[in-house]
Amino acid sequence: MKIGTPKEVFEGEARVAMTPDSALQLQKLGHECFIETGAGVRAGFLDSAYEEAGVTVLDSAAALWETADIIAKVRPPSDEEAGRLTADKTLISFFYPGSNEALMELCKSKGASVIAMDMVPRISRAQKMDALSSMANIAGYRAVIEAGNNFGRFFTGQVTAAGKVPPAKVLIVGAGVAGLAAIGTSTSLGAITYAFDVRPEVAEQIESMGAEFVYLDFEEAAQDGAATGGYAAPSSPEFREAQLKKFRELAPDIDIVITTALIPNRPAPVLWTRDMVEMMKPGSVIVDLAAERGGNCELTRPDEKLVTDNGVTIVGYTDFPSRMATQSSALYATNVRHMLTDLTPEKDGVINHNMEDDVIRGATIAHAGEITFPPPPPKVQAIAAQKPKEKPKELTPEERRANEVAAFKAQTKQQVGLLAIGGGLILLAGLYAPASFMQHFIVFVLSVFVGFQVIWNVSHSLHTPLMAVTNAISSIIILGALMQIGSGSFIVIVLAALSVFMAGINIFGGFLLTRRMLAMFQKS
Repeated sequence: MKIGTPKEVFEGEARVAMTPDSALQLQKLGHECFIETGAGVRAGFLDSAYEEAGVTVLDSAAALWETADIIAKVRPPSDEEAGRLTADKTLISFFYPGSNEALMELCKSKGASVIAMDMVPRISRAQKMDALSSMANIAGYRAVIEAGNNFGRFFTGQVTAAGKVPPAKVLIVGAGVAGLAAIGTSTSLGAITYAFDVRPEVAEQIESMGAEFVYLDFEEAAQDGAATGGYAAPSSPEFREAQLKKFRELAPDIDIVITTALIPNRPAPVLWTRDMVEMMKPGSVIVDLAAERGGNCELTRPDEKLVTDNGVTIVGYTDFPSRMATQSSALYATNVRHMLTDLTPEKDGVINHNMEDDVIRGATIAHAGEITFPPPPPKVQAIAAQKPKEKPKELTPEERRANEVAAFKAQTKQQVGLLAIGGGLILLAGLYAPASFMQHFIVFVLSVFVGFQVIWNVSHSLHTPLMAVTNAISSIIILGALMQIGSGSFIVIVLAALSVFMAGINIFGGFLLTRRMLAMFQKS
């Protein structure tokens, strides 16, 4: 099949749906690749790079739409582009069918097959095609960079000769892919980062990234993330009021707010109201990643940056991924390539639009002259964070005391048994072994006891640096064993030789492992 990528006609869009690298992989599937001249220039991919990758460069969009069997785009097609579709063509692009019904009807009337990359189901097998997550990851990172560009201070706290600089306080609203990317970037820059999400199960993820989860003193039935495709679901009015109350408490102390909250096929919920903006300090920044869907901030203006009367900057850009066009294009082109891999199971260049496949069916919104949106639920569960485990029941002082007594009795019985066995062995050795053996045996027993107590009581987090100490101990063992090898006693010679052998393994293995772990921290 012939796969073509036109230049994006949406104003300001710099991404491209095919890169030279993805074209090479598509050709391995048996496809021919075409691109409109200049389509990748704004993303940093010249026509010459495509030609070197075996891509045919066409002079106009009309020639590309006429030549290609499969058209891969980033933005939804314009009416003019959709009018160029025919029954034998397949369109792959973002589409947002929930808010583009007229465009979907136009594609249906042309009889074309349309695959919406924003409708790829969130199941494990489809992660490699999840273009929404790829773009959200970039948007979350870029949001923090934009916030820093408009913020008048450091993110990290510093103590300098000129004075102390406090760290910035950042609040991330929504802990989806974009929110987690923003959290990671903010904490890595040294800011004190807070994060909120309506799904309590993401608290562990947030805290593992170094941020503090903002808890609400409100009880609401836990949402089933699998049932909502991994997204948050609408909250109750009571929960929303508790949420806004918490945000009003935080607003005076927060320097940067990044909002990412979206609900599929709905306008963005307003979570940062006018009065919250008025409470913020002059110089504070709000970056609204939901601006394209109306915005989470009440004052957001899509595609604009404004400064309020009290000096708060509100960034409402809707093209964050396009502002990092090279990286975005590479990730999106890879998502499209994986989709085409599933559409070409035999790798023979023939498209098999299998509507029984969960991923293909879920992403297809028009096929064979019919609208197939919305899709049925996938046969396998969507990706969702595990619900937090229930906290263990807190024991009463009496129960804790009873458990401690029982544990002490069990440990005492075990120790008495071991002492009895050890005493019996020492008695037998004293009756039948020579006096010199008993001297060595006593030293051996004491060494085992001391060594066990030293190693066993070391924290697990210190086991790696402990290797250097055990290497030194092993060296002492080898020296002592070498001194005993010439003692003349057969048993002592055998034990000494075994000591040298095992301590040698410990030394060389420890040095190799330590060297390997240190190499992991070296800059390449």
